[in-house]
Amino acid sequence: MTHFNAENKLSNTKVVVTSLVAGAVAGALAKTTIAPLDRTKINFQVAKKRYSTKAAFKFVIRSYQQEGFFALWRGNSATMARIMPYAAIQFTSHEQWKRILHVDTGVSKTYEKQRRFLAGSLAGITSQSLTYPLDLARARMAVTHKETYNSISEVFVKTWKTEGPMTLYRGYLPTILGVIPYAGVSFFTYGTLQNWILAEYGSTNALTNLFCGACAGMLGQTSSYPLDIVRRRMQTSNVTGGHYRTIIGTLRSVIREEGFHGIFKGLSMNWVKGPIAVGISFATYDHIRDTLRALLKS
Repeated sequence: MTHFNAENKLSNTKVVVTSLVAGAVAGALAKTTIAPLDRTKINFQVAKKRYSTKAAFKFVIRSYQQEGFFALWRGNSATMARIMPYAAIQFTSHEQWKRILHVDTGVSKTYEKQRRFLAGSLAGITSQSLTYPLDLARARMAVTHKETYNSISEVFVKTWKTEGPMTLYRGYLPTILGVIPYAGVSFFTYGTLQNWILAEYGSTNALTNLFCGACAGMLGQTSSYPLDIVRRRMQTSNVTGGHYRTIIGTLRSVIREEGFHGIFKGLSMNWVKGPIAVGISFATYDHIRDTLRALLKS
């Protein structure tokens, strides 16, 4: 499957709509696939207990035994409420930022690598800023029992009443600082590898897209992981009993109490779930986007 250059054949409105639909579906499929691993990772990120593969498996088994099979997907409704608009906005804004910055348009080769990275980072900032309260709700639901929060709306209502509206954006700064390298590296890696495969073999397909996405996910998540720890601690501090208010203070606290490895707690799990999720997300997005645009063109 060659890349479908719909921008030259469809109106920008149709380009945006197809990107939004493809992004929403891709994000939902990817996150649902790795939801149990994601919940496990978040629980270790926000706690002081030491992470290990054995401890992670024990957490999964204990959750299943105590709360049932679907407890492994607890918080996934909040994830879906967030990831569908997040992924839709991220992929769509990425295409628009690429158009604005003339990435892969053939207009200019000057600083193309830097512009490719910048387009990815700006897409991440755009989507994260517009959906951040949903991310906080997802994190809180993942680390609490169902008696605490029964729904996303209950997270918002309780947080607003007891902690104030600004709490819905607690952890926003480390999130944005983390999404700049994460989204930048992810989109840069995916685009660069795709262009290389196109140059070497003439076309891409679902398997090559999965491979490119897996590489992008691993590199992107590794580059920003310590800030992901900070984000989760700050988001959930009021429901876990922690006292994390600033980026530097959180980093110091984690390193002092848990050692330097504490800021990379759960990274090995990310090396499993990250490539799977990002690979599925990128490959699914490309396939659905190109299919929809081909149908609109015909």
